[in-house]
Amino acid sequence: MKKVITVLVVSGSLLMTSCVSKKKYVALETDLNNTRSNLQKTTVEKEELETKFAAIEARVEEYNNKINTLTDSNNEKLVKVDNLVISKNQKDRMSAALANVDPAKLEGAQTLKDSMNVAVSQNLMNSLDASIKDDEDISVDIDETVVMLSISDKLLFNSGSYRVSNKASELLEKLASVINSEPSLEVMIEGHTDSKTINTPDLRDNWDLSVKRATSIARLLQNKYDVDPAKLIASGRSSYKPLVPNDNKENMAANRRTRIVLLPDLDKFFAMIGANE
Repeated sequence: MKKVITVLVVSGSLLMTSCVSKKKYVALETDLNNTRSNLQKTTVEKEELETKFAAIEARVEEYNNKINTLTDSNNEKLVKVDNLVISKNQKDRMSAALANVDPAKLEGAQTLKDSMNVAVSQNLMNSLDASIKDDEDISVDIDETVVMLSISDKLLFNSGSYRVSNKASELLEKLASVINSEPSLEVMIEGHTDSKTINTPDLRDNWDLSVKRATSIARLLQNKYDVDPAKLIASGRSSYKPLVPNDNKENMAANRRTRIVLLPDLDKFFAMIGANE
């Protein structure tokens, strides 16, 4: 009887051991299958990412090639005039425009840029009425691409006043016509006085007088002659930028002036000198 019981116990133990091992096996097999599945999925994702990355690299290379091509093309079209980089077409236009400039006026030009300044000056001078250019109370100068008209105060104002006189109407009308003909032109109006101190109920000092003279002209150009106010800059310099020492009546009269500064931008500059193309 004891032998029978012993055999049953041993058989049961072996059976339980066999059942546990099979469960572990099934679990391991499941883990293995899951791992294989995940690996396969990861491999596919990796291949997709590599494909996308390769496509991005190809696009980047394509763009770089286009940029390099455009840069090379632009460099071929650009030339350097003094320290100014311009297109070859603009340089050709300048050369064509300079061919129409009086050679005598180009004698003092040391560089192409100097010649360009002469061309701008002549273009603006041609736009001004002959009576303005020949008036001894108006001087026209050029500095780089800036054209400056210096107008004696006796043409614009009464002594010690910032109210524009009626005799200035013809001059300002002609000036407004030049300004309105150049869409990209900016105009700075500078008031200048002599050193004689002024102090009235309307004017505190020479600073006040110089600024109010500039703003009076700016308002008149805007309101009466339809100049775009966005083009206008009004400023006053008081007596601190004299042309000559304020040591006699003649010099003091020369220092009482309004300076009109015409400021063409670079694009408009090329348009002006190439206007006859």
